[in-house]
Amino acid sequence: MTEESPPPWQFGERALDQTTRLASAVRRVVGLATSLEGEEPCVEELITALEAAEHRLAAVAPTDTAPRVGAEIHPSGRVYLDHARDIGAFNPCVPLYDIDVVGNTATGSVSFPLTYEGPPGLVHGGFIAVFFDCVIQHHNCDVGRSGKTTSLTVTYRRPTPLDTDLRFSIRRYDQGDRISSTATLLAGQRVLCEAEMSAVASDRHALPEVSPRRIDRDR
Repeated sequence: MTEESPPPWQFGERALDQTTRLASAVRRVVGLATSLEGEEPCVEELITALEAAEHRLAAVAPTDTAPRVGAEIHPSGRVYLDHARDIGAFNPCVPLYDIDVVGNTATGSVSFPLTYEGPPGLVHGGFIAVFFDCVIQHHNCDVGRSGKTTSLTVTYRRPTPLDTDLRFSIRRYDQGDRISSTATLLAGQRVLCEAEMSAVASDRHALPEVSPRRIDRDR
């Protein structure tokens, strides 16, 4: 980027290291569990442990699920995590990817594990749409000019296989108060899916205040 480029976009707190480890483990374990031929004792043990953890976490987690964002926030609300990039690192519902941003273009790679299956051996189209939305906004945030998604159109050219190293490319265009992006997902030279997304460009200085964590749990 040039010296005149705005700094990367960030809005919210970084996820705890423990949270990212949990998301990765959940993604792997769910994939393994969905491939089982029958019930296994270790899965029952895991369910019991998770239910016990749920009870203990409920005692220390915020009682209000609304994020602590804005001028008028409830003190019992939760911390808001930065969703500018790498959401899959802390949310196993979102696929992981690698991305390299160079100004208004970006390239990267992604592989969808079994957790994201739709048709047999193929990725569910809804997860592909989520992926495009996340990776395009990641690009916008790294460039330093982003905003809310207003439209997203995905064209499915070919079925997208699971557990396959795929590549993607993005091109963005600033158009006044709008940002438009086009993206392509490929397996080798074969185009699998294409996306067109539009976002309204936000004024980062007008963003509401985000309340930081009350306690530094990274220590």
